[in-house]
Amino acid sequence: MKGGVWHRTDLLSRRLTPFLLTLMLLILALVPFHVPGLSRVTPLLPLIAIYHWAVYRSENFPALAVFIIGVVQDILTGVSLGSFTLVFLFVYGLVLSQHRYLAGKSFLVVWLGFAIAAAGACLAVWVLTSSGGMGIAEPKAALFQYLLTVACYPFVAWLLLRWQRAVLEAA
Repeated sequence: MKGGVWHRTDLLSRRLTPFLLTLMLLILALVPFHVPGLSRVTPLLPLIAIYHWAVYRSENFPALAVFIIGVVQDILTGVSLGSFTLVFLFVYGLVLSQHRYLAGKSFLVVWLGFAIAAAGACLAVWVLTSSGGMGIAEPKAALFQYLLTVACYPFVAWLLLRWQRAVLEAA
């Protein structure tokens, strides 16, 4: 009986890993580094994780997890509630619809797919935050946030892939 409980606990923890890692990346992206202007162009690390898990481990990362990550991002960043939630869910759905084209492809193809998805996501976040009643957000900041997000993708994806191979595929 104890083996059954420990086995179920192990499986549950492995299934929660993508959600918890994405949540950790969200919190890491919001840590103040006391660099002037950085908070406006901080890379969207949760978007990288959502894209990665949708491509490689969508069975362990349901839409409910994406929804929760989006709501937490909205609350912690102070944008209009639903802005990041809608964008994250849209990107997640887009990646799932294109899963057969992305799965098993080279890293450059997956990165290009991310660059396209991130461009739409950053534009959508800019539009949603600008129309949220707080005034027009600075377009340069959105552009730099996009560029930083795309530039961070290889490193974050490499870390997530290493974790996936070490922990999730070990089962």
